[in-house]
Amino acid sequence: MRSPVQPQDHPHRVALALGGNLGDPEAAFRTAVEGLKQHLRILRIAPLFRSSPISPIPQPAYLNTALLAETSLDPWQLLGLAKSLELAAGRMRAVRFGPRALDIDLLLFDDLHVETPELHVPHPRIRQRRFFLAPLAKLAPELPIPPDGETVIELLTALGDEQPIEEIGWGEPADRLR
Repeated sequence: MRSPVQPQDHPHRVALALGGNLGDPEAAFRTAVEGLKQHLRILRIAPLFRSSPISPIPQPAYLNTALLAETSLDPWQLLGLAKSLELAAGRMRAVRFGPRALDIDLLLFDDLHVETPELHVPHPRIRQRRFFLAPLAKLAPELPIPPDGETVIELLTALGDEQPIEEIGWGEPADRLR
């Protein structure tokens, strides 16, 4: 069951994370951003990061990034768009935490707090994942995370260095994606 999202006269502010470790993730991210631009106004895109998988399944390192955007879509429509872009990139959900060509996670949607079987906002693991927080900190370090308002940088600092992540940048300037 969907929770109501109140109509408003201004766009919703959202934060998305993109990750992938199969094929050419950077190319998949660029294609996904082009698809997202059909329904979102991209405000900023973080640099690329390389991270180790958090999985019991042996697999290659991931590339990760995040973006901030505005949209008139509701959270379920945005989730549907993300899932369709993942499928178009070749995502198959055969194994949980398995390798993937593209993963798009809805991290934040305004200050909304939603817990339904199909959708959790904020993302349920945003507070435990450096690969979400490090790119997001490049965009909005002081962004408060609902429900308690701890900021991205506070959460990232609290995680320490247990999950290695390395900023590697884009092959071409990310500003061209906006």
